[in-house]
Amino acid sequence: MKAVHFGAGNIGRGFVGLLLHEGGYDLVFSDVSAALVAAINDATSYTVHEVGEGGVDKEVTGFRAIDSSVDAEALIDEIATADVVTTAVGPTILKFVAPHIVAGLALRDPSLAPLQIMACENAIGATDQLREHVIELAGESWDALAARAVFANTAVDRIVPAQAQGGVDVTVEPFYEWAIERAPFGDTPPHIPGAHFVDDLEPYIERKLFTVNTGHATTAYFGAQAGAERISDALADPVIAAKVEAALEETSALLVEKHELDAAVQGEYRATILRRFRNDALPDTVWRVGRQPLRKLSRHERFVGPAAEAVERGLPVDALVAAMAAALEFSDAEDAQAVDLQRMLRELDADAFTAEVTGLSPDHPLFARVAEIVATRQGALAV
Repeated sequence: MKAVHFGAGNIGRGFVGLLLHEGGYDLVFSDVSAALVAAINDATSYTVHEVGEGGVDKEVTGFRAIDSSVDAEALIDEIATADVVTTAVGPTILKFVAPHIVAGLALRDPSLAPLQIMACENAIGATDQLREHVIELAGESWDALAARAVFANTAVDRIVPAQAQGGVDVTVEPFYEWAIERAPFGDTPPHIPGAHFVDDLEPYIERKLFTVNTGHATTAYFGAQAGAERISDALADPVIAAKVEAALEETSALLVEKHELDAAVQGEYRATILRRFRNDALPDTVWRVGRQPLRKLSRHERFVGPAAEAVERGLPVDALVAAMAAALEFSDAEDAQAVDLQRMLRELDADAFTAEVTGLSPDHPLFARVAEIVATRQGALAV
């Protein structure tokens, strides 16, 4: 069996690639970093170091890497004969993955089982997005190619911090979750030990996005505001911890009502997430987690997404709005979006900024709440 994985970074090697290896797949990594591709091809194995309670070291073997920017033909040949294609590149990069998949499907022997494609991104419906890109690029030829691939959405969760060491080893937390839609695969799901297949993925995706991602970013923005360096340091501050817990109580209330989750089970899940964030063996910084604040403040992301739905249902959002206010203060000269965020706050009025960044319409019940904190931030910048 063979798997082609787009994105040979830390998540690709330390999470998706590891589980595919454990499933018995030969791994072909695709990346555009020549240095990373060379480092992977120079190694015969790499180690995934799980740090924290219960963590163990796991060795990965049987892999190679292709630089898709200079050897697209080799990558397409691999896709044509692969069993599985996965991604961990970021939702905005999926459109650049699609041409390779279309070309690979065109070369694929129709007698082979359909290629099983899963986008493992921090986004709702990421595989659907990839499929739309593929269909659009294929155009009139899609009818002939459609039977050669199946697409399944997934929800992935593992904290993989910025790496201190060189080489291709990866440091991760022990916890992980990979939930995959069952229905697209019929009776032949991919063999991925540790992943679990579910009939309805939406609750898993939103539980993860509105608990893990909301909580992580909330910790980062309040932590940066307080001058903390690491995520674990930020949560060690009882004031910050209380703010994070309050935000997650609000998202949990939405999840329980919307998806009819068991409130006690969701409470246990929330407590587990906070314990993970407190893992001081992970060298995770508020700057890594807080980067790309414009994306994190967009309409269907971890703050505005749950807050908008909660307001529509008459649920409280004070803590989520406070977290968004902290995000507006995030300033990091090394992060392009953080720089743009502060620039836009200076150049746009509060209503224009709120509409452009959050995607909320002025008549939405959350709009005025967000515009108010934007105006407050702008007032502080003007002093």
